[in-house]
Amino acid sequence: MESETKVPAAMEEEVKKEVVAVDVSLKQLSKKLDDFAKERDWEQYHKPRNLLLAMIGEVGELSELFMWKGEVPKGLPGWGEAEKEHLGEELSDVLLYLIRLSDMCGVDLGDAAIRKIAKNAVKYPAPSKGA
Repeated sequence: MESETKVPAAMEEEVKKEVVAVDVSLKQLSKKLDDFAKERDWEQYHKPRNLLLAMIGEVGELSELFMWKGEVPKGLPGWGEAEKEHLGEELSDVLLYLIRLSDMCGVDLGDAAIRKIAKNAVKYPAPSKGA
């Protein structure tokens, strides 16, 4: 199991400012991820296959949080704050790898998602009201 990484006190204010900007876009996250990788010279490792495998690993970590709990109702009643925070971290790991993977594959993830929702609306039409 992965050890918990705490945000250094010096970065805490910057993180709080970032968190306040709740309305973050995929493009903003993509830019942050690109800058993050460049600063660490990680671009050489960010190939589609590597990113996909890393994301699958994170999905595994995410699934462990739900393992053996049975069905969990919306809002996760009964989960403590630490569990919910851990869940947020694992969901974020999956999201960030997905965004980075889509960038490395040249796919506009936001556009692709909107198109997929439209296709699903045609494939699975909503029932008529009053029917």
